[in-house]
Amino acid sequence: MTTDAENLFKDKVLGHPAGLFVLFFTEMWERFSFYGMRVLLVNFLTFAIIGDNPGWGWSAENAGALFGTYAMLLYITPIVGGIIADKLTGYRWAVVIGALIMTLGHASMALETELSLYLGLGLLVIGTGFFKPNITSIISEMYKKHPEKKDGAYTIFYMGVNAGAFFGMMLCGYLAEKIGWSYGFGLAGIFMLLGTLQFYFSKNLFGKIGVKPTKVHEVEDVQDADNSIAEIDEEEEVEKPNPFTTLDKILIVICSIIGLGYAINDPMSKIAGIDMFSALEIGGFEGQYTAVLLALALFLFLVIGRILRYSAVVRDRMIAFIVFAFFTVFFWLSFEQGASSLVLFARDNVDRVLEGNSAMIFNIVNALLTVIPLLIITYVLYDLWKKTFRKIPYSNIVLVICFLFMWGIVAWMLQREFTAEVSEITVSWFSILNSFFIIVFASLFSKWFESKYNPSAASKYALGLIIMAIGFGLLAFGSYGIEAGVKVSMIWLILAYLFHTLGELCLSPVGLSYVSKLVPARMIALMFGMWYLAIAIGNKLAAVLGGQIENITKEYSLSTFFLIFTIVPLVAGLLVWALNPVMKKLMHGVR
Repeated sequence: MTTDAENLFKDKVLGHPAGLFVLFFTEMWERFSFYGMRVLLVNFLTFAIIGDNPGWGWSAENAGALFGTYAMLLYITPIVGGIIADKLTGYRWAVVIGALIMTLGHASMALETELSLYLGLGLLVIGTGFFKPNITSIISEMYKKHPEKKDGAYTIFYMGVNAGAFFGMMLCGYLAEKIGWSYGFGLAGIFMLLGTLQFYFSKNLFGKIGVKPTKVHEVEDVQDADNSIAEIDEEEEVEKPNPFTTLDKILIVICSIIGLGYAINDPMSKIAGIDMFSALEIGGFEGQYTAVLLALALFLFLVIGRILRYSAVVRDRMIAFIVFAFFTVFFWLSFEQGASSLVLFARDNVDRVLEGNSAMIFNIVNALLTVIPLLIITYVLYDLWKKTFRKIPYSNIVLVICFLFMWGIVAWMLQREFTAEVSEITVSWFSILNSFFIIVFASLFSKWFESKYNPSAASKYALGLIIMAIGFGLLAFGSYGIEAGVKVSMIWLILAYLFHTLGELCLSPVGLSYVSKLVPARMIALMFGMWYLAIAIGNKLAAVLGGQIENITKEYSLSTFFLIFTIVPLVAGLLVWALNPVMKKLMHGVR
């Protein structure tokens, strides 16, 4: 008897099941919408309230506080969304529910009122919680009996992620900056809706994969768990259970409440002047930071107490995992400047006006960057149409509408730029460089890590942080000594994005893969949660520190601001490198 997963492998596109490319396009449109909105938010909030395309005139500090909370919650809600899908809705309905909620969020933001903005961001956070963890779970279920193809499947899938981010930031950013903010926010919502319909109409292709959980599926899950337990080493097999004590549970609840309270209070206190933690203020030190330090102390007590109750090998490996999670915070607090301070730097301090031959060269390069990837992805759509139109006609028709719409916007954009006497590069254009450099260099790094020259985990972490620091060092050097009103060459920002991406490619493979390698099987869900918590903290800190660009530049200099993000990851990278021998011992043979 053939299963739904085996039936999927009958209709192949580029050697993989057609269903993978349905998920590819679903994720692509979701990332298009997510990054298209993300690249606009801080720029819109801080843009001057007068002019042809007025923004809201917020300070960078207030915009950073709001964006940081939004980015932080995006990494927390997927933990809840994954549990709901496992227990109640199934993966496929969770994806549809999440996508619809996000569509409403984008539509709300397009209204450009304060209430609609907050409502829209809240809906995007909730929708992402349903969407983000469950679409990858469908891929995992599809390839359950073909594990040898899973790495290739995820590689293709993440190309969809980067393609969506690339086109979303380019097109939403262009419409928002050249025509009006509502058009950028609205375009993100349109493609989110079309992506939802495309996925919903493809249900005949997947059979029962990802449907609402049943008792049969629960039995299969138990069997899989038994198989995975059989594969772990003897040290872990005899490991005694370490259940959460009443004190552990109380500490988790307290830390969660304080953490969520801080996330909400930070923008609320800065924007609306309402401070829930004002009673904890000590000598001018903000009460919310007192609460955060208290939560951190309780959390460390919880983690250390639990680790000490494990056997030596498991304890050492978990310590190694926590060290990696700790330094992850420093990476993301620097890397995610791309969503806040670097957007403001590109807008206010980079010379983006091109004339004559310079404008023509840029327009040709930009056209090639846009058209070639779009042609490749359109070919994938054509192949998918040929293989699946009879099974999922409406899904294919929606995809064709998406691509006709996108080709139309691209043609209009390029025609507009080629006929303009003077070209002014949009602020959002620089943000596409990260996705472009990932597509260019990802395969090279993959081959490096599969070769005999594959560095240790700590070395990869150190390289990622140090290369990241080099990118900010170039920005500090390029902006050194410039006076107010003087703009720097765009080459410094382009080089910074190049080094930031190279750093990301060094560090990102280490992250989630080492959760499963270092942590006992029964604790993986909890440790994934801790890992995403570290990324969430890094994102929040990134926005909070990025929001200080105006204050630090006014008090010291722009170069000083970038030196902070040069020194912090550099020191962190050197520390990880120094810890390499210790980390190898703690990992007990895990590579």
